[in-house]
Amino acid sequence: MIRNDSEQADKRILKTRPAALRSLLSDKPLIAPSMLKCDFANLRREVEQLESAGARVLHLDVMDGHFVPNLSYGPPVLKSLRATTSLPFDAHLMVSDPARYLPDYLDAGCDVITVHVEAVPQPVDLLRRIREAGASAGLALNPGTPVETVLPFVPECDLLLVMSVQPGFGGQKFMPATLDKVRRLAQVMTNEQLLSIDGGIGLETTPLAAAAGANLFVVGSAIFDTPDYRHALETLRQAAVSAAGSAVSE
Repeated sequence: MIRNDSEQADKRILKTRPAALRSLLSDKPLIAPSMLKCDFANLRREVEQLESAGARVLHLDVMDGHFVPNLSYGPPVLKSLRATTSLPFDAHLMVSDPARYLPDYLDAGCDVITVHVEAVPQPVDLLRRIREAGASAGLALNPGTPVETVLPFVPECDLLLVMSVQPGFGGQKFMPATLDKVRRLAQVMTNEQLLSIDGGIGLETTPLAAAAGANLFVVGSAIFDTPDYRHALETLRQAAVSAAGSAVSE
């Protein structure tokens, strides 16, 4: 009976979430193509191919050249991209002053907006602003940031993002030690929150992250360096499903 009451409460909470988040929660585990690895000369075609291949969400890495040393794209690109697809946009703001630019990313049509705790050490007000504006709020932490830094803010989040490489640099290897953070966060998060991992995620590391409790996997090369996006997405998702199922049965 308690379990049924809990499930009904979960459903009531879920109805209050934005439609994009409800859709994502119902599709867990999720493979999120990292658009930083796409062919920018054919951006619209890439999105169309991903959508037809079964992608359920697009991960958009925003870099400002300050919080991280590299630059990527900003609101004008995302707004143009928004007109080409109805897929949810999971925007990861690797920027020093996300509050200043929040209206621009909301206007660009981002469905999930994630900021870094290193950039906003007291993020409650900003997370609430994101949610009050109708988007879903995420909080990210870097490999060197203790998980205790974000634990007080978990109830304010729709998504927690664990970086498994140092943000802003490509070609890095997955850091296994970050799985401990995933395990800690999985213990305190609810079914109405997404636990994401980003960095060095592929066919070998997806099962490790899924077994630790992650349910959203940001993937770059393991999708875009393959000739068949559908096969890559399906293979990665099945790896996550199998690993999560094995972890539950143990």
